[in-house]
Amino acid sequence: MQEIKVTLTQNKKQKPPVEGLGFGNYFTDHMFLMDYYDGRGWVDPRIVPYGPLSLDPSAMCLHYGQEVFEGMKAYRRPNGGAALFRPDKNMQRLNVSNDRLCIPLIDEDFCVEAIKKLVDIDKDWIPDGENTALYIRPFIIALDPHLGVHPAKHLLFIVIMSPVGSYYKEGINPVKIYVEQKYVRAVKGGMGFTKTAGNYSASLKAQDEAEKKGYTQVLWLDGVERRYIEEVGTMNVFFKINGEVITPSLEGSILGGITRMSCIEVLRSKGYRVTERRLSLEEVVNAADNGTLEEAFGTGTAAVISPIGELIVGDREITINEGKIGEVSHLLYDTIVGIQNGTVEDTFGWVQNV
Repeated sequence: MQEIKVTLTQNKKQKPPVEGLGFGNYFTDHMFLMDYYDGRGWVDPRIVPYGPLSLDPSAMCLHYGQEVFEGMKAYRRPNGGAALFRPDKNMQRLNVSNDRLCIPLIDEDFCVEAIKKLVDIDKDWIPDGENTALYIRPFIIALDPHLGVHPAKHLLFIVIMSPVGSYYKEGINPVKIYVEQKYVRAVKGGMGFTKTAGNYSASLKAQDEAEKKGYTQVLWLDGVERRYIEEVGTMNVFFKINGEVITPSLEGSILGGITRMSCIEVLRSKGYRVTERRLSLEEVVNAADNGTLEEAFGTGTAAVISPIGELIVGDREITINEGKIGEVSHLLYDTIVGIQNGTVEDTFGWVQNV
């Protein structure tokens, strides 16, 4: 493996109080950088003081959106150490995104070790409080100073970190979700299965309109028939109908979430019937009408588990489980957060110590 050069800051920042962290508002003292040059590969891995980047105004990432990113967290352990949750899966998914956007593949094992080194240097930034963690954002941007649509030959891999609290103001309390029936986010053959900026910019209009109406997030339908449930803006989604836990199958327009994957494995290990398949909005509405819609929740790195207490379909408001947290949501939240924090035994081998 390449040697990672380390330059420590001489001006450490004052850490924010845990009570007012919010999400993505503060950043640690250091960041990781690594360049890609055509003909040389990924070179010059380094950890340096966190600070502004210098970009040419014609940098291709600013004009053509050749950019990918990941989201993961570091957690404080009972012994005072730090740990990551399935970081190998994040780096595997980053390479899936890289391949789709013509970005040279990274060495997954090396990048996991680089992130561990960065976390170890800034481990004092891992907050010690309920529902807190150190959010880690690896991303890659195209730097070529050129106006013209083609894959970049100079790219920059960056990792920054932020101490965070709950992603939603509701925390683990149920959220209100607006079913989007006008706009389209992704279609099979596009980039919906990748983690790239364009997917999120495509969701902004609907998200903005939903927030103005008092809803937390948007639930997207498929972009062709506008019938089948796909995912929430920042989460995968699950529905428990007549005892069966159902989540939309990954067919090229949905992000394969690490938390989604983990929830499926946890539930199956505990005897739940979990199905990955196409799920129509009509089926969910019918289940609400006949009393078999028992629970719904979103899953993702940022929120972990977010129970859905209300779905808004057109002018209709559908209350789920009396607007309360359901049994499955509780089980998954307690299990996964417990594994991450070290209070529940990791029988799956998911945690990697820093």
